[in-house]
Amino acid sequence: MRLRIRPASRLQGAHRVPGDKSLSHRALLFAALAEGTSRLSGWLPAADCEATLRCVRALGIPVERLGPGDLCVHGRGLQGLRAPIAPLDCGGSGTTMRLLMGILAGFPFPSILTGNAQLSRRPMERVAEPLRRMGAEVHTTDGHAPVFVRGGALRGLRYRLPMASAQVKSALLLAGLYAEGPTTVIEPAPSRDHTERLLAAMGATLERDGEGVTVHPGPRLRPLDLHLPGDPSSAAFLLAAAVLIPGSAVRIPGVLLNPTRLGFVEALQAMGAPVAVAVEGEIAGEPVGTLTACAADRLGPLEVSGPLVPRMIDEFPIFAVVATQAEGTTRVRDAAELRVKESDRIAALAAELRRMGARIEEHPDGFTVHGPTALRGAVVHSHGDHRLAMALAVAGLVAEGGTTVEDAGCIGDSFPGFVETLQALGAEVEALEDPPRP
Repeated sequence: MRLRIRPASRLQGAHRVPGDKSLSHRALLFAALAEGTSRLSGWLPAADCEATLRCVRALGIPVERLGPGDLCVHGRGLQGLRAPIAPLDCGGSGTTMRLLMGILAGFPFPSILTGNAQLSRRPMERVAEPLRRMGAEVHTTDGHAPVFVRGGALRGLRYRLPMASAQVKSALLLAGLYAEGPTTVIEPAPSRDHTERLLAAMGATLERDGEGVTVHPGPRLRPLDLHLPGDPSSAAFLLAAAVLIPGSAVRIPGVLLNPTRLGFVEALQAMGAPVAVAVEGEIAGEPVGTLTACAADRLGPLEVSGPLVPRMIDEFPIFAVVATQAEGTTRVRDAAELRVKESDRIAALAAELRRMGARIEEHPDGFTVHGPTALRGAVVHSHGDHRLAMALAVAGLVAEGGTTVEDAGCIGDSFPGFVETLQALGAEVEALEDPPRP
């Protein structure tokens, strides 16, 4: 699929975004380990989450689909997974593979986790190594997928992460449910804490102590009755578009407002953007509410580094687009993790935004953007990365002339309905199917 985008005059209106991707993965996996039937509504029916659903079913857990985002999961308890008869295909989802590595470390049967070419480039040894310390047999393929896991009698572990990573932290905490003794994970900076909040809501015993979180083995997990809130990482593209396009005003209700996910919102506010956060309730220990954004009269530059980086790790592609319209030099440091996402997001982002006239320099651990720059329409490529594709689409809305985003079908990995959402807010965006290849 390709996207054809025309400059936008303004965006107006209220629109919901699909269910949170991180919560959708976790709610389904944890419901499979609960004792009893869980009901999940607002679950994200995107490619990455569908990979988790396939794997859960392959591990013997019955899941009924009552609608695209409505699931009924018949959990069998912490010991209820069954040996898969074939390799577990995680598609392009790093969350699926890494969290399943932690869960399967608690089971004595062998499992093989595979993925597509994109996922097979992402590092898996960062999960495998501490799981081996706990007593699991884990083999990677030159540090990547396919991954072999055979669990057994695990020992509790006190482990200091070399980098802030919610996926590695989550894998070790899940393995800790099966270990003898407590498991403590210490982070250099806070990462998203959905695993801790959701497990605690289901009855797991967790303790927080400064920079560390400890899980204790043993208690059964209660089933869930959960409506998943909207994804703030998806909302980020709508917020950015509203901030950049004169005369715009956009309201996004029902969004997850976990503080570990609001780094991009805080960055926009620090740059002078009129973005507001209103917490209106709580779901499974997670704050939920409304995000609003209006066009900014002026945006200033920003230095992003340190603890803010993991709190906006998924939003750097759209942040770079915003930075092209800020007055002055914006710099991102301490974000080398962007090199091993769905694409090398630093290199790909710099290459594609330069095609549109941006002044952006890449660094080993980040990038520098000099603004403001009048972007021009161009033919750009997603590199198979859903967040880069959506960021380039927003860039097209503020560029002069038409923009085409090639290989945009990957947007379905996290934001099905992205094109329709922009259209409903007033944007001229058209999705075109690529002609069949001979």
